[in-house]
Amino acid sequence: MKHPAPRLALFGMAATSFALIVAFVATGSGQEPSTKARKVTKTDAEWRKQLTREQYAVTRQAETEPAFSGKLLKNHAKGVYECVCCDTPLFSSKTKFESGTGWPSFYAPYAAKNIDQAVDYKLGYERVEVMCNTCGAHLEHVFADGPPPTGLRFCMNSAALKFVKDTPAATAKPTKEKAEKKDAPAKEEQAPESPK
Repeated sequence: MKHPAPRLALFGMAATSFALIVAFVATGSGQEPSTKARKVTKTDAEWRKQLTREQYAVTRQAETEPAFSGKLLKNHAKGVYECVCCDTPLFSSKTKFESGTGWPSFYAPYAAKNIDQAVDYKLGYERVEVMCNTCGAHLEHVFADGPPPTGLRFCMNSAALKFVKDTPAATAKPTKEKAEKKDAPAKEEQAPESPK
């Protein structure tokens, strides 16, 4: 009989791979509001005004969008996935992979300091909830069944993310003046005329 890995083993590989710092905070039912101070705070009315109904339900009430319904699930463009509430960079397209679970999945966060984690018992068993560290938005959960190099699967709600596509670096085009100077033959310096 296979037993689930102990909680600390969940992050053992991650700690050695990219030094993910994990803070475990017991949240009881998984529905209690976080008491951690956040850089971005708004009233419930302000969040409702800013977000769509689905974004609010997911990020502020810890709901989960239905599997295979998120608009970012099949996104393969290069860029950064930011928090829909506060624009904090959370994940890079470089770490996104197809997990087959029905939600966008990543094997590492954009920066470990940008996410927060807490133990979640909402379904009656222990899971690790992932939140935006800047505003506390619920993103979804992290599991220990991801690919190398971390072995983690950050399984996220599309409704909690917004995608910012990479823009190609602007290549400096030579101006007409610079092109003419480049193509013109070098002029020999002439000695100044002597006075008569």
